Amino acid sequence: MSIRYMVPTVGKFFPSSPFAQHMPLSTEFALNSTFDTLRTSTCTSCLVAQDLSNYWFPKLYFRDPQTGKFEDVPNGGLLVYYQNRGNADVAQGGPGLKAFPPGLKMISGSPIRRSRKYPPGSGSQQELAERAIEWSCLRYTATTGYDSTQLGMVLLESLNANLPYRSHQAPMAFQIQLAKRAGLNARIHMPACWDGVNLDSADHISHTAFLSELDNGDCPSTHPVAMMKMLYEVTWDVQSMATRWDPTKDTWPFVYSDGDSTGYSWHADFQNGWDVEALQNAIDKCNNPSDATGQGDTSACQFLTVLPADNGKQCKIDATVTEPITGVLDRLPGYAFGCIRCFSNLIHILSYPF
Repeated sequence: MSIRYMVPTVGKFFPSSPFAQHMPLSTEFALNSTFDTLRTSTCTSCLVAQDLSNYWFPKLYFRDPQTGKFEDVPNGGLLVYYQNRGNADVAQGGPGLKAFPPGLKMISGSPIRRSRKYPPGSGSQQELAERAIEWSCLRYTATTGYDSTQLGMVLLESLNANLPYRSHQAPMAFQIQLAKRAGLNARIHMPACWDGVNLDSADHISHTAFLSELDNGDCPSTHPVAMMKMLYEVTWDVQSMATRWDPTKDTWPFVYSDGDSTGYSWHADFQNGWDVEALQNAIDKCNNPSDATGQGDTSACQFLTVLPADNGKQCKIDATVTEPITGVLDRLPGYAFGCIRCFSNLIHILSYPF
């Protein structure tokens, strides 16, 4: 696993401390990566050759209640779903979706969020940004699982009954449910609307927006360009630690690499490195219901080249700073640069999910 400390071009001004992140990437990832430099990459750990983009998400750790030490939680890698969503999609009678413009950078979520502030379902961009974070306790039996949409309904019912809205307490019910389940599935919706002018913004958020229904609907008039929508998904093997803690007496042991144990800091970054013409052709011509492209078969799209998984495992870059981020650790990675609650420039420890 390749490890390096860097301030990514997306999200670097969030007040936080260094933390470990997984990152599917191309070889030209750097502190000052641009669209043009990414397009000169000689390989990518993504499975589509035309995609030389960079994707970030934070690592999850288990803090052993007996020893206080941290261990990284295994995961199955990052799945990025490219989705035709919204009323601008041709299938919905719209004019069609657009590929990400060269140089676009965007984020969803925040590493400093620790609770929900807005009533679920209210529909503002701020509330949609909170709702974009989802998780599920997976169950591969007849027993029903448990997910954050249920949690959202519980919070909404509390509001309707004029009960206190204590969003910071909400994860506890989820934590108990998680103890003996078949994995923690964490998802995050990315913005699918662009203002048509700015490739980035001072807060790295304002130039993009969410669809009105998050996973469908319309773009706001301030962000009229409807793009392909991305959904990030990571499944964490939390059940492998299930016998090592007791939810009835132990403190919640799972913590993201930014020091957050609530789960609300789940976030994702994206820096576009696509062959924009290839992506636009794929959007326009590879969603035919009469052939395999309409069933989501990427390999059936003539404009995209699907690479063997082993190719991605060989695509690596040299470490900038080396610090252990796997195995048994005395502290979360990044403490060498300051305490976990300190306010400093956001520095990521970046690694491949292989």
